[in-house]
Amino acid sequence: MEDVIVKIDGKEHKVKIEDADNGKIKVHFDGDVYEVETKAGVQNIEEEIGKNEEKKGGDNSVVAPLPGTITAVNVKCGQKVKSGEVLLKMVAMKMENEILSSKEGVVKEIKVKKGDNVNKDDILVVID
Repeated sequence: MEDVIVKIDGKEHKVKIEDADNGKIKVHFDGDVYEVETKAGVQNIEEEIGKNEEKKGGDNSVVAPLPGTITAVNVKCGQKVKSGEVLLKMVAMKMENEILSSKEGVVKEIKVKKGDNVNKDDILVVID
């Protein structure tokens, strides 16, 4: 695997690239693996990673780590939160999971409510 720096929306990201057998390359970024056609080169890699970053909502969003059902929402819009504070709870794979704030800030938006089903990488809460 080769380490490469790609620039997406002005921010540099370190990715790992490996060859695949089907005329594509595998790009390892932020815990995800993308298969990208090589004919478009690095621009296509940046585009694919950029789509995923947009889906994840960037640095201000808390996203679902896996598919599940929201069982509790512990915060309200406008509430100040600390890093590590429990924002909500969800059941995934028959286990209750606490979704924690990764930063200190103010809850700007809550995109889910108790009982909602979510998919991996769905935006749950936005913190400014």
